[in-house]
Amino acid sequence: MSIKMNHIEGTNKGSIVLYALSTCQWCMKTKELLDRLNVEYSYIDVDLADEKDQDEIVEEIKKYNPACSFPTIVVDENYSIIGFDEVKIRERFK
Repeated sequence: MSIKMNHIEGTNKGSIVLYALSTCQWCMKTKELLDRLNVEYSYIDVDLADEKDQDEIVEEIKKYNPACSFPTIVVDENYSIIGFDEVKIRERFK
């Protein structure tokens, strides 16, 4: 995927990509939690991407989350956490 991602520095816990919406409170809480856990990750606010790019992003999200709901965290391109699931996030990135 050639979409520009935002990158947050932190402890490397694998390749972590967060698909979010800029206006979603659960997406904001997910970013805050990842920041508190000092996890390195990349993210994109899908609603702020160009319309052409949004289609490509949605197809990528559907590989991990067929419902295409937000937030979706993809870890190492083979594991996903869907929604703000604080327990799962803390367990995965402790």
